[in-house]
Parts: sequence; C-alpha cells; structure tokens
Amino acid sequence: MSNNQLHNRKYLEPFRKDLRNNGTSAEAFLWKHLSKSQLKGRKFRRQHSIGNYIVDFYCPKEKLIIELDGQIHNKPKAQEKDQKRTDYLESLGFRVIRFENKMVFDNLESVL
Repeated sequence: MSNNQLHNRKYLEPFRKDLRNNGTSAEAFLWKHLSKSQLKGRKFRRQHSIGNYIVDFYCPKEKLIIELDGQIHNKPKAQEKDQKRTDYLESLGFRVIRFENKMVFDNLESVL
C-alpha cells in the first residue's frame, strides 16, 4: 500500500478537521508543547489519519503515535477497540504510546 493510500485519506478529512476543532483540553494542552517542533526538533501532526484510524498525535520521523485517553477508554469494549487499533498500527511499523488525559496535566514532563 502506498503512503498516499495509508495517510490522511480524503474521506476522513472532515472528521480530522472536526476532531482538531473540538479536541479535548488535554489534547490542546499537549499540542502547545508538541507543535512547532518544540520537542527536540520533532515535527508532530495533530489528528492525522493512518489507514482508517485517526490518531491524536503523529511524529513521522519517529513513526510514533501518541494517543490521549479519557475515562471512556477504561471500559472493556473501548479497551478491546483500542487494542485492535494499536495492533493494526504496530503491524505497520508504528509505535503507539497511550496516556490518560489526567497524566498530561498532572505529569507533563513525564509525558514529554
């Protein structure tokens, strides 16, 4: 599969835009620290799609995906979906790291 078919599929564009415009406070807070290559010169993208999934943050250079999870992700059904998604993304060679929203506020240095 070519990169164009894998990244930012056109049909997901309105969903990506909506997620960017209506993100969580944790996403907005973390983005302030990831945007403009502030983290060791690494460029991050926000609400980037890979395959049929939209990830919270993506660093192409490191093939790194950062996901922020709210309370809903503690439910078994959500955890099952998250694991399926992580398995798919890891099968493509990406590394997925998940943090609870709360951790972004309580322990930002550790997250960064």
